[in-house]
Amino acid sequence: MKFALFSLMMNIPNSVTGETLTAQQKFRNVLNQAVLAEKLGFDAYGVGERHGAPFLSSSPPLVLTAIAARTSRIRLLSTVTVLSVLDPVRVAEDYATLDHLSGGRLEMIIGKGNDPRHYPLFGITEEEQWDSLAERYELLRRLWREENVTWEGRYRTPLDRVTTQPRPHQNTIPIWHGSASSTRSTELAAKYGEPIFSSNTFHPMAKYKNLIDHYRERLAYYGHDPNTAVVGAGGGSLYLANTSEEAIRRYRPYYASFQSTDSAKHNQSPFKDLEDNIENGPALVGSADRVIEKILKYHEAYGHQALSISVDGLTEAEQLEQVERFAAEVIPVLKREIPSTVWETPSALEPSLI
Repeated sequence: MKFALFSLMMNIPNSVTGETLTAQQKFRNVLNQAVLAEKLGFDAYGVGERHGAPFLSSSPPLVLTAIAARTSRIRLLSTVTVLSVLDPVRVAEDYATLDHLSGGRLEMIIGKGNDPRHYPLFGITEEEQWDSLAERYELLRRLWREENVTWEGRYRTPLDRVTTQPRPHQNTIPIWHGSASSTRSTELAAKYGEPIFSSNTFHPMAKYKNLIDHYRERLAYYGHDPNTAVVGAGGGSLYLANTSEEAIRRYRPYYASFQSTDSAKHNQSPFKDLEDNIENGPALVGSADRVIEKILKYHEAYGHQALSISVDGLTEAEQLEQVERFAAEVIPVLKREIPSTVWETPSALEPSLI
């Protein structure tokens, strides 16, 4: 299995210290976190996209470019790029630029996003989100694969023989499709034979497994081999300690704080409390052995090759502790147990230009 550390750059008062980082401190925190992830052997670092408080991640390509300047090996992910509301021409230009500046380390995860506030902000309705995503992605693929693109659609003005610049550095920038709530995302991924990344964050396993199963079924429908399907998955909240009891005790104030945010209320968690989430949901809270056991259980259901985790919201000292413990106590075991072909570093990978 391969591993990504990611951040949505959520900046809320710390439930232990009561302090809130300044925007500058949070940006510095994310950059330091990415450097640490590379040092500890993580395979990828991701920055999600949100448009509104308490998130500061409105511009992932800029943050990832800063990370590219401070790292040399780690893959750079957008987790996710909210393509349902963005201009594909602008996306093609920004992310191709990042691809060059990082020496070809970019992998994009696209989706319709998980925050309904961005729809009115960018001029579409929530009901249009799936049609908008499908149309914009078709155009983005063409812009990266073709020159002199002529195109007409519903969600932007027509194009007449347009060639975006720069062209991507990689022959093909890898695209993952974020999957959280609807078969519309898994259908789009299957149509193009591209991998999916399951959110696996807010609900019981069965919901996400149904979407992953649908993806494999539709791969076969579109003529792709479902046995070669590539799946990634999130891992829920992470908190490791020497015993599961200690981990639950230390993480409980954070869980309560996260559950009070508007984004958590929007997602309407079905779990009655932290213990229920640990037992029946994706939360990775416990001893290293307990967390490894849970990840293996989810892998049996999903067949995923990559796992993403986040330590957003913890104190900076605890972020360091959790990332280091996960790298030392969990990653080596799962790398031995679960083979993975994703995020292999190409032998000809060029150094960053910055």
